[in-house]
Amino acid sequence: MQTSTLSVGSGSLVDLIPSAPTLEPAAESQTAHATTSIDFVVQTAGAEVACEPTSQLAPPPSRAVVSERRTTPPKVARRAISRRTCSLMGVQIVGSGSYVPENIVTNADLRERYGFDPDWIEQRTGIFARRHASRDQATSDLAAEAAKRAIENAGVKSDDIDLLIVGTFTPDHLCPSTACLVQEKLGLDVPAFDLSAACSGFVYSLATASQYVATGNSKLALVIGADCCSKIVNPLDKKIAPLFGDGAGAVLVSRGSSEQGLVSYQLGSDGGGGPLLECSAAGTRNPVSIDDITAGRQFLNMDGKNVFMWAVRVVEDTIRLLLEKSRTRLEDVSHFFLHQANARILDHVVEKLGVPREKVLMQVDRYGNTSAGSIPLVLDEAARAGRIRAGDTILMCGFGAGLTWGTALFRW
Repeated sequence: MQTSTLSVGSGSLVDLIPSAPTLEPAAESQTAHATTSIDFVVQTAGAEVACEPTSQLAPPPSRAVVSERRTTPPKVARRAISRRTCSLMGVQIVGSGSYVPENIVTNADLRERYGFDPDWIEQRTGIFARRHASRDQATSDLAAEAAKRAIENAGVKSDDIDLLIVGTFTPDHLCPSTACLVQEKLGLDVPAFDLSAACSGFVYSLATASQYVATGNSKLALVIGADCCSKIVNPLDKKIAPLFGDGAGAVLVSRGSSEQGLVSYQLGSDGGGGPLLECSAAGTRNPVSIDDITAGRQFLNMDGKNVFMWAVRVVEDTIRLLLEKSRTRLEDVSHFFLHQANARILDHVVEKLGVPREKVLMQVDRYGNTSAGSIPLVLDEAARAGRIRAGDTILMCGFGAGLTWGTALFRW
């Protein structure tokens, strides 16, 4: 098979104009280039590890709760991504499962309940419905159900699982971890921990579990991406509440052949953009108070315009980077499983990269933004439909609060 490389260009940013659902180009920005690069390969437990280091729809409150807006502009994330990528072969996904709550909330429901404009939601986001957890459901419940389905799909015994990682930014509690709650629900005898990287949580968790498997410290790892976003958004916030839904997906990772695994991947973060997407109360910096609750600071707050601008740029750049570093042609990628944040972000990436639309599976219209649950939800749907075959190369990309991103080329 002949290969060619893609160079990483500066590309362009797009701006979501508040008055109309159109995309317009904005100023270009520079891409960081490493001055040195050292390639090395480590053989570990038969797996090749390579890196390239470089220099529910809640009832309406009795009174409106409005999140306090910032009086000073937040720090804007830097616009250049690292050139650092890694590779980890010798691991495989042996089963998948997913779960979404039964409660379907349509845009018409939101109009009837809160007076939201369905046309605005559909034009700006491409979302027509989402799933909301019931009052007695939390993230661990969604995660456990997705895990049960993955275990059944893989045809393995629960006793064979020796590691559990849950990617989530909506834990049941500050402590214990959601992973420990899932471990108990499933009756597993495993170490279990949460990994918080918001919408990048599944890719982060998959890469982390793969390290354990590749080094022989895990034989069968259960990786879950799950979030219950409806519980952390202000139901009256017309710009944020319609975007999010609840869901979970899970995969089981074991040792594979030398041709299987993470061909190339990148985990990145930019804390300078943290204020663009945050829940400012309830942590140790600002323990939640009555004043916080009155002001709605316990809810998710987002600078949608700047998050949109950052997302379209980082997704395009990190995908181009992985293709270049792995010498993979765009046409050699079998499927693109991208974080389902907004249909306009996905449309932009498809257009800028020239990706055939049939290779990009979209669920955002039905489920909304399920954060860490979105990529494994897409993956499981494709797998159960028979769309993924041995040898396929899958590109996954998650991006969100932190700011974080996780992009991976995975050979099935």
